Amino acid sequence: MTSDVNRPLGVAMIGYAFMGKAHSNAWRNVASYFEVPAFEQKVLVGRDAAQASAAAAKYGWAETATDWRSVLERNDIDIVDICAPGWMHAEIAIAALQAGKHVLVEKPLANTLAEAEAMADAARTAGERGVRSMIGFNYRRVPALALARELIADGRLGTVRHVRAAYLQDWLVDADSPMTWRLNKETAGSGALGDIASHAIDQVMFLLGGTVVEVSGRLHTFVTSRPGADGPEEVTVDDAAWATLSLASGAVASVEVSRVATGQKNSLKIEVYGDQGALTFDLEDFNELQFLDATVPVREQGFRRILVNEPEHPYMAAWWPQGHVIGWEHTFTHEIRDFLTAIGGSTPPSPSFEDGLAVQRVLAAVEESANAKSSLIQLTTAPVTEGA
Repeated sequence: MTSDVNRPLGVAMIGYAFMGKAHSNAWRNVASYFEVPAFEQKVLVGRDAAQASAAAAKYGWAETATDWRSVLERNDIDIVDICAPGWMHAEIAIAALQAGKHVLVEKPLANTLAEAEAMADAARTAGERGVRSMIGFNYRRVPALALARELIADGRLGTVRHVRAAYLQDWLVDADSPMTWRLNKETAGSGALGDIASHAIDQVMFLLGGTVVEVSGRLHTFVTSRPGADGPEEVTVDDAAWATLSLASGAVASVEVSRVATGQKNSLKIEVYGDQGALTFDLEDFNELQFLDATVPVREQGFRRILVNEPEHPYMAAWWPQGHVIGWEHTFTHEIRDFLTAIGGSTPPSPSFEDGLAVQRVLAAVEESANAKSSLIQLTTAPVTEGA
C-alpha cells in the first residue's frame, strides 16, 4: 500500500462525464458534512486533455492526466475512483488493486462475467494486504431505502414473499436519437440490462439480504438501427429487459427495465410484500417511504407515509433540520463517506466486488435465459450479499 499516515489520502478519479460530475460533487462536499479521513482531490484523468482540464477546474481537482497507468505509479495516489465506461473497468481496477490502491468503481462491475470474476479475484487478493475495494451502487445510500432494509431485517414485514422493481427511462424513445457507445455491445456490454437492471437487481438482494438462485428473462430491442457518424449503425444491445428472480429465502422478485418508456425520465419504483407488512418506494418521491403494518387490526391498516428526514434515519444526522429534503446527488456523498470510513477503519466496504459479481451473475443469467426463449437458469455459486 502507498498510504502514508502523515498525509491526506490522495485521490485520482478516472472519467469526467456524467458519473465523474456526480462523484466530483461528492468528493468536494463529503468532508463538510461527515467525519472522514483527510484526503485530497489530486488528479482527474481523461483521454481529452483540454476537456479534462476544464472539468478539473470546475470540479475541484488539483491537476489532470491523460494516462491512467502513469497515475497508478504515483506514490501520492492512494485511492482510484473509476467513472470510465464499463469496458475499461476490469483493466483499470485490477491494475490499481495490484498497485496497492483502494478502488471504487461504478456499476455494473464489468461488461462480462469473466471480467467481473477476475476483478473479484483481484479484490480478494488485495484485501489480504489491506487494500479496500467497493462498487458504486449508489441507491443503497438512499436514506429511505436504507431504512427499508432495516425494517425488513427487523422483521417488520414478516416473511417477504415477493418484490417488484421497475426502473424506467425514456431517453431512447426517439428512433432518431444518435448512436452512442452505450448502444454497442462491445463497449457497453448490454443495454438497459446492465445500465439500470443492475441497480434494480442489487436492490432486491440488498433489501432482502439474500441471494438469487434461479432466473428467467427476456430482452428486446425496439429500435435496431440509429444514426451514426457515417450513416445508420446497428444497435447491438437491448432497449428493455424483464426478469423473474427466485431467491434462496423463497421470495420471488420481478424486475422490469426500459430506456424507451415514454414519459419516464428516471423512475425507480420498488415494492416489497411480506406476510406481516409491505413497503413501497418511488425515486421520484426520494425522501419518502410508504409502510403498511399488517399486524394491526384490518380497520386500521393502510400505507402510511414516512418522511425520511429525521436525524435517527440513515445518513440524515449530517444534513438539515427535519423536513428539509435531500436529493439524488446526496447518495454519492454517502457512498464516498462510507468508502472513506471503511478505508480508515477495520470494516470492509460494502457493496464489495463480490456483491458486484453476484449481480453480474444474475445479469449473465438473464441474457442466457433470453437467448433460450426465457428458460429457467439455475444459479448455484452466487455469493451472499453483505450488509451496507
